[in-house]
Amino acid sequence: MESRRVDAGGDVHYLDYGGPAGAPVIVGVHGLGGSSLNWSAIAPLLTGRYRLLAPDLAGHGLTRSLGRSTSVPANQALLHRFIEAVPGSPVILMGNSMGGMISLIEAGTSPASVSGLVLVDPALPFVPVRPDPMVTALFALQATPGIGHALMASRRRQPPEAAVAGVLNLCCADPSAVPPDVVAQHVELARQRAAFSEVGQDFAAAMRSVIATAGYLHGQAYRRRIRSVTCPVLLVHGSADRLVPVAAARAAARAHPAWSVVILPGVGHVPQLEAPRECAAAISRWLATTGLDRAQAAARPGSGPPASV
Repeated sequence: MESRRVDAGGDVHYLDYGGPAGAPVIVGVHGLGGSSLNWSAIAPLLTGRYRLLAPDLAGHGLTRSLGRSTSVPANQALLHRFIEAVPGSPVILMGNSMGGMISLIEAGTSPASVSGLVLVDPALPFVPVRPDPMVTALFALQATPGIGHALMASRRRQPPEAAVAGVLNLCCADPSAVPPDVVAQHVELARQRAAFSEVGQDFAAAMRSVIATAGYLHGQAYRRRIRSVTCPVLLVHGSADRLVPVAAARAAARAHPAWSVVILPGVGHVPQLEAPRECAAAISRWLATTGLDRAQAAARPGSGPPASV
């Protein structure tokens, strides 16, 4: 795992998890409040056969916003520039939560850039379902001016260990299943990000954009983008996801019967952290079945220009 930076319309930090030379390239796109480290548990299970790259979106991880928007459209544009600047096209996009939403939009907007989509508990269009009361209350408070700022300020005063534990408790059905070394990596990142004064504002802007994109009132453009996706799609979803109910994944599967769907029993919102072996096995089987593990590598014209370490 190498930490790198590239100019993709602004400074972008990313992790190069390695993989065989000339291997098919998977680009991991993290979710809201996440980072490139969100793929660190699953990476060793994929990089024997694939090359895995994972950028930090603007306002996340070690990619500071520096005046850039952290909205869904802005980060989709950043992802597109990253693909052009680092691996070149096409790539297999693997997106979790907000990263799944951004990956779907990228595939619908720039089909030549994406040969396949792996959606891991993606943020999907809202469906009529009873939401988790605690999650609903948390998001409502975060979106309320003044209160959301106070909550983020309170969280910044927490020790990094407590902040990471709180996120894992929300996102995982069994937080203890996340490997301890992976938790330690996230704690160290939280310690670094505690010095960034813009974290709360960046998170709030990104959250509002995700809700607007998936919502009933303004979500038609997102729905059209999803319908325009033509590449093969694998949807992996945890049955115990409290943030994106499994009902949303089942609704998406009914609407898109060509998609392959794997439901992981008893797993929460981040299967790549909580159940990396099961998640990696599902992804590897699907890539082999679709032939993307071979066709994607053959289609790529080159590895793209090198980026600075």
